[in-house]
Amino acid sequence: MERALLVRHAESVFSARGLATGRVDVRCPLSELGEVQARALAEDLANEGIDLCVTSELQRTRQTAEIALMDRAVSRIVFPELNDPRYGRYEGGPLEAYLAWAHANDSAAEPPGGGERRQNLVARYANGFQRVIERPERTILVVTHSLPIAYVLMALAGHAPAQRVPAVEYAKPYAISGRELTQAVVRLETWCAAPTW
Repeated sequence: MERALLVRHAESVFSARGLATGRVDVRCPLSELGEVQARALAEDLANEGIDLCVTSELQRTRQTAEIALMDRAVSRIVFPELNDPRYGRYEGGPLEAYLAWAHANDSAAEPPGGGERRQNLVARYANGFQRVIERPERTILVVTHSLPIAYVLMALAGHAPAQRVPAVEYAKPYAISGRELTQAVVRLETWCAAPTW
């Protein structure tokens, strides 16, 4: 891979209501606004030569990619490593409730109800992006979620993963080189080896 276009999915019906869901078996399509955002993304990507599209398993990323690529003959594959977190008992509830828990606990803590530890989550995202880097295609569109993209952007700005992470804008492409993505993955892996919170 020489170049990646990282995109958060467009607004979903859950995110429009401020709800958290990371489950693959929960139906969560785009909202009406999300469909508009995905069509705008198609315009943004119209002049991009895209050789492959990678999405997470979740419906909102796959639907965003379908609309954004429309009838373009671009192969699509799914990387489960790039899924949203498993929220445990916060699944289906207000995202703010999960965030309040996350801000009050360290990265080794497991969200109640079998949620995903953030140390494991960062490692999972690093593995997913490493798989992207290893692909032979030159330009790869990666449609995923706010958190994995935020970790990459933070890493590129010289910051390690943190308890508080800025949200990434819906359906906005972030173009980064293969070298930059490799640097970000190294930073994430280094943090995983010695977490700081």
